[in-house]
Amino acid sequence: MGETTLKIAIPMAGLGTRMRPHTWSKPKPLISMAGGTVLDHALNQFRTVPKGMEVEYIFIIGPQGEQVREYMEENHPDKKVHYVLQAEMRGQSDALYQAREYLKGPMIMGFSDTLIETDFSFLENEPADAVAWVKEVPDPRRFGVAELDGAGHVTRLIEKPQDMRNNLVVVGFYYFKSAEKLLAAIEEQMRQKIMLKNEFFLADAINIMLQNGATMRTQKIDVWLDAGTPDAVLETNRYLLEHGHGNTDDPCELPMTTVIPPVFIHETAKVESSVIGPYVSIGPDCEIKKSIIKNSIIEEGTHVEEMILENSLIGRHVNLRGQPLRLNLGDDTWAMS
Repeated sequence: MGETTLKIAIPMAGLGTRMRPHTWSKPKPLISMAGGTVLDHALNQFRTVPKGMEVEYIFIIGPQGEQVREYMEENHPDKKVHYVLQAEMRGQSDALYQAREYLKGPMIMGFSDTLIETDFSFLENEPADAVAWVKEVPDPRRFGVAELDGAGHVTRLIEKPQDMRNNLVVVGFYYFKSAEKLLAAIEEQMRQKIMLKNEFFLADAINIMLQNGATMRTQKIDVWLDAGTPDAVLETNRYLLEHGHGNTDDPCELPMTTVIPPVFIHETAKVESSVIGPYVSIGPDCEIKKSIIKNSIIEEGTHVEEMILENSLIGRHVNLRGQPLRLNLGDDTWAMS
């Protein structure tokens, strides 16, 4: 018996407006944090997929998708990836429908700006038709929740519930044993025009599957990280640096510099006469002089001199000199005081 192919679909066509100004020049998955890009960390979470499953990725991309393709070819040439353009932002169901030619057999759907910690090895022997990853939260009213029956099976997904008693929030990761059954439900959703704000939400297609007799269970997680806003990216950067993605112990020539771990400093970065950390990620070919930086991300090729930076997200090839305390600057910016 040959290997099963697991399709992992990741919609990433959104314009990333909450990440402006960074997403004017690059797609959200290519924003840096903790020694890699958001996309690197998203791919890393699938390392526990069962060995007997061959993984194929389907990236549903938007106008800046060519940058993602180039990045994958350069940094992940071993991964098999199909690219599908979603020209109009018509929701998650529509994104998957655009990719229908590649979606056959078992599949996972996740988001490029959502990271979870889970062990995917159970998928080898999963009896249910579908699995939704969930996390207990104090107040579920901003999210979607999974309603369960007495046997622990999902009966329906509810968006923004008013009832506080059900706090099993759906985090946006799903497994489907049959992509074809999901696509059939999406076609039914589109036929019935079940939309919200002109978008087809995946939860509605899943509810159609459940009404048609599919079995879905939940898989609880403890760690659910977001990379959809500058503050969320900084928070996720902190978590990742605290959990093994720093390189504070690596040898690095840092003259007259104090490093307060955890930090990630790329081996090609030059840092002198500075205080770096905690929770700082510095990309390749950066130059940092006479500066104090904490809880910040400095992307590739940026020069910082005589600065105090805190809670800042600085794009690629930025030149900074002066003393501001907090900045959110996109690529190719000059700032002096």
